[in-house]
Amino acid sequence: MNSNPLISVIIPNYNYARTLPKCFEALDKQTYTNFEVIVVDDGSTDESVSVIKKFPCELIETKNNGVSAARNLGASRAKGEIVFFLDSDMALYEDALAKTVEAFEQDPSVGCVCGMYAKEPLFKGSWVKEYRTLQNYYWRISSEGYVTAGFFSLGGVKKSIFHEVGGFNVRLNNSEDVELGNRLSERCNVLLTSKVMGYHDDENEFRTLARKMHKRAIQRIPFYFHRKKPMKGFETPMRAIGMMFVGLSTAILPLSVLNLNFLWAFFACVLAFVLTDAGQYRFVWKEKNPIFTLYFIGAHWAVNVVVFWGLVRGLLTFLFSKQFRLKYNYGE
Repeated sequence: MNSNPLISVIIPNYNYARTLPKCFEALDKQTYTNFEVIVVDDGSTDESVSVIKKFPCELIETKNNGVSAARNLGASRAKGEIVFFLDSDMALYEDALAKTVEAFEQDPSVGCVCGMYAKEPLFKGSWVKEYRTLQNYYWRISSEGYVTAGFFSLGGVKKSIFHEVGGFNVRLNNSEDVELGNRLSERCNVLLTSKVMGYHDDENEFRTLARKMHKRAIQRIPFYFHRKKPMKGFETPMRAIGMMFVGLSTAILPLSVLNLNFLWAFFACVLAFVLTDAGQYRFVWKEKNPIFTLYFIGAHWAVNVVVFWGLVRGLLTFLFSKQFRLKYNYGE
C-alpha cells in the first residue's frame, strides 16, 4: 500500500437530510486530505439531494434499491486504494481517516478496519438514544481487536479485497455488515479499533429501535447455521447465556398472575441476565447515575426480549422456508 493512499469515502443515503451537513462538515475537517467522496442517494424523498449538492462530492442518484446495492455502486466508481464506507448519520472524528491508513500500515494482515461509535450521540435526544449510544459504545470497546463481523457505518476495506470477495450481498439490508465481515475474515484480518471513531445519531424512540433489532435477530438464524461456528466479537458466550435468561423471564412473568412466587423467579432471571454482562452496567453507572442505570437495565432487558423472540421467529422460519435457509449462500 502507498504511504499516502487515496481513500474513496462512500456514503449511502436515504432520507438523512438532517444529519448530512454534520457528516460533510466532519469530512471537511479531516487531518488526512487525500480522499474523494462518493454519495449514493438511494431514492430519498426528503431534501437530501439538495443538501448533498451543497458539498464537494460525486453524487449518484438511484432508485430505492437498499444500502447494500448503494454501497456496491459507490465502490464500483471508487478510484481509491481504500474504500471507506460511512453512513450518512455519522460524523467522523478529525483523525478517523488518518488512523484508518495508519492501522493498515501497521499490520499488513489487516484488510478491513472498522471504527466505533463515540459514547456521545451526534444529536442530543431521549433516554432511549442515550441508552443505545452507551450500549453500542460499550459492546464495541469491549470487543476491540480482530473480529469476524464488519461495522461499515464507518469502516475501510482495501478495494482489491472488497472486489475479490464480491462486495455486499444485495439480498441483505439488515445483516449485510455481519455477512460481509464474515467473508472478509476468511480472507484477511478484520480489525475493530477505537482509534477510528465517529458520532452516530441513534434511534430516538423505543418502537423504532425494537423494530430494527427484531428484524436483525430474525436474519441472524440462517447466518449462524451458514457460519457453523461462533462469531468473534461482541456476541460472547456470556451474553448468549444472558439471552437465555431473558427468554426464561418472559415465560415466567405471565405466571406471576397465578402465583406471586413466580414474580421472584422473574426477578432472579433478570438479575442473572444483568450479571452476564456486569461490566456494561458498571460502565453506565460511572458514566451516568443510579437512576439512569436502572433505566438502562430495563431498556436493555426490553430490547433483548424483542431480540429473543426475533431469534425464535427466525428459527421457525428457518425450519419451514428453504429460501430463508439459503439466504446467506452468497453467489448461488
